[in-house]
Amino acid sequence: MAESNKSKALYSSGVACLGFLAFALAAAAVALPLWGYFESTSGGPGAERGYFGPWTMCKELLYGRTKCGESVSRFRPHGAVKLAGYVAALNSLCLAFFSILSIIQLSMIVSKDKVVLKYTSAVTAKLGLALLSTMFGIAAAGLFALQTDDRANDFIVKRGESFYIQIVLIVLTFLLFIGALYDMLFARRAGGDPTVASRDPSGNDATTYNNPGFRDKRSTHPGGSVSVTDASGKPYAHSGTNGSMATLSTTLSSNGSTTGSITRSPLRSSLKKPRPAANNGLGIQNPGFSGTSPTLSRNGSTVKKVRIQTHSTAV
Repeated sequence: MAESNKSKALYSSGVACLGFLAFALAAAAVALPLWGYFESTSGGPGAERGYFGPWTMCKELLYGRTKCGESVSRFRPHGAVKLAGYVAALNSLCLAFFSILSIIQLSMIVSKDKVVLKYTSAVTAKLGLALLSTMFGIAAAGLFALQTDDRANDFIVKRGESFYIQIVLIVLTFLLFIGALYDMLFARRAGGDPTVASRDPSGNDATTYNNPGFRDKRSTHPGGSVSVTDASGKPYAHSGTNGSMATLSTTLSSNGSTTGSITRSPLRSSLKKPRPAANNGLGIQNPGFSGTSPTLSRNGSTVKKVRIQTHSTAV
């Protein structure tokens, strides 16, 4: 889910940047009076040339000077030019609202909370604004295209920068419409609205807490199982014998020798002999008996050590 929100945020950021670019171009096209250029076909001192837009017409004078106004020249723009300006202004207004809604949508994706209005309402409004902007762009360019050469007053007309900006805006607003349509379709699917908790039956996207004392009873061994804790990975200590045992049966042979039953652990190399049964005879205890005796020496020579194997010695 985190990766999905990140991808959605990047996509919405790209659409928002495209919307800001379109709004800037639309505002520049409306503000600049560079929709077309006019020039008289007759030469001589009375020749006129200049540029015009929906609101302003400017005549170029000598030495790089200009004079702007409605009656500075004999050239008269077509009435559709001013109407194209109004439509272009509406296009710019739609793109401004589209940019604002893009910011609101991006904030809802990041915060996963409702901001000003519902997420679905925001994407639906963006779709409508993008569609209107595309239609306004086509209408503005089409209306200005009605302006042709003024043959009655001997003027020829050329298209200016603002007109070509309107052509570019048609392409940009159509891309915004496609992006807004994708946003609306995705918002109607499960998990498409980041402000609403999505259903997750599998629990893959749920917040989980680890249980360190969980005892895993699953076994991969055919003969038995090893239970471990989730935190340490160490096996539980089970009661009972742990290790290998060696057992010999006790038998009595004809010559009196015996084979004892011995139980030993894997790491012991010697075994204590079992304590003999209590003797009814008289005996004197050996208080100096020890399982280990130090090596004795006399005049530098080693003295043989003798160890009494029994706890008591009979007299």
